[in-house]
Amino acid sequence: MEKDSEISKEKKIKKITQMYYSAPEIQKAIFEFSKKREISPRYFEGFGKRPDILQFKGDVFGLAKKGATSFHASEELWSDPLKIETGMSRDQSDEIRIGWDLLIDIDCEHGIKYSKLAAKAIVETFKQHGIKNMGIKFSGSKGFHIIVPWGAFPKEINGIKTKNLFPELPRKLIAYTRNYSASVLKSILPPEFEKELEGNLKTGYLCKKCGDFAMELRNVEFRCDKCQVFEIRKFRMGTKGKLPTCYKCKNEMSFRPLKKFIECERCKLNSNENPENFSREEKDIYSLMGLDLVLVSPRHLFRMPYSLHEKTSLVSVVLDYEELENFTFKDADPLRVKIKTFLPEAEENEAAEFVMQALDWAKSSGVDKDYSKNASGKYENFKSIKLENLKDTQFPPTIIKILEGVKDGKKRALFALINFFRSIGLEKEELEKRIFDWNKKNETQLKKGYITAQLSWSYRRKPIMPPNFSSDYYQAMGAIPNSEELRLKNPVSYATVKNLEENKKK
Repeated sequence: MEKDSEISKEKKIKKITQMYYSAPEIQKAIFEFSKKREISPRYFEGFGKRPDILQFKGDVFGLAKKGATSFHASEELWSDPLKIETGMSRDQSDEIRIGWDLLIDIDCEHGIKYSKLAAKAIVETFKQHGIKNMGIKFSGSKGFHIIVPWGAFPKEINGIKTKNLFPELPRKLIAYTRNYSASVLKSILPPEFEKELEGNLKTGYLCKKCGDFAMELRNVEFRCDKCQVFEIRKFRMGTKGKLPTCYKCKNEMSFRPLKKFIECERCKLNSNENPENFSREEKDIYSLMGLDLVLVSPRHLFRMPYSLHEKTSLVSVVLDYEELENFTFKDADPLRVKIKTFLPEAEENEAAEFVMQALDWAKSSGVDKDYSKNASGKYENFKSIKLENLKDTQFPPTIIKILEGVKDGKKRALFALINFFRSIGLEKEELEKRIFDWNKKNETQLKKGYITAQLSWSYRRKPIMPPNFSSDYYQAMGAIPNSEELRLKNPVSYATVKNLEENKKK
């Protein structure tokens, strides 16, 4: 049924793409925004070659006639986007990058109503920090994009060119925005929000230092009744697993739960030593904003203004702030959109106060330390192969099953997914987005630090193939390979064969 739904979505959008992108005003809007940006057309599921640019506004319609369904552009601005090379060093990127826009991507899983409220809270946050010129657009699905132009930012901070502080500075700015906006959002939430989101909005304890939700932990004492050997370990509440064995006699140890406590993973403070640092149990307002810091990464692309969305066939339409309150999906109908500028002219240093306050907060809250831990390595951008026009439908059923989330064998699944994605030449940013999205679907999520460590370990080596289908590796995760997968032996072989078959048909 899900596959039939995808086919119907593809047919629907392909019916309207050529008609929609043939409009001169649509071509002009997309072309004007693309200047100095790396772009990539999307062909329903797969992206086109990178790097790429639009040389003329007619290129938009030309690509649509070849099957392009949407257009995506970089947050980063480049002197010549065609000089971008996969695997460039930091210095090489800095040399040709001339700036970057701050993009806030609101993707609230609780629907458009709460996405609008989150957008209003973020706009108000910017206004309170002296930022007047910003752009707002509908994402095309269930969220909004808010952009602060490069021209608003100071061009140098503490003797370092701001253009070279990507992605770490925009990540700190978004983290600060998320933290500051939470209280603004709380003040404008409707009285019925708790009832509407009952069971969907998690509760927890806020760390007063950084403003993030802390972990609920419990110390557990494990003891060998025979040898009287014991140890104390801390676990997240609700963690399940096998009992450890005594290192002396190898017998299973008994356990005794000890006191529960709260700990902030970022600040390394806990309620045993610093009880005053933690609030009473509160609703997780942050999740309503749906801000994902992982999306701020080198060469990250986002849907361009006035581009269509594959799943909804709606337009990523630009809005005035006054239109946000009453926006409905009908306003994004391809037949009724009106062209507006997404990227306004900014005043020089308009965002200077915002940047300074964000950096002060990042330093005091420990966010600085977080972003020194990003996954990286010598081979992070190495690709042994690069499959063109790759689609999810070309993935092996076993991999698709794992991507839906697993109950057991999450670490095994992570190993297989990282190696599969690297072996088929997925871009680093897309790989990491897929991995973190997959982790959210798991019944019990892996810690972000563990995933980052595994990615870093992988990036220090050339890609290796995931385990073959003939091993018992996948069955342990509840993903049983079919006869075709067994015949093609490996997930990478399967995806390569399917990709070549589809490309030959074109």
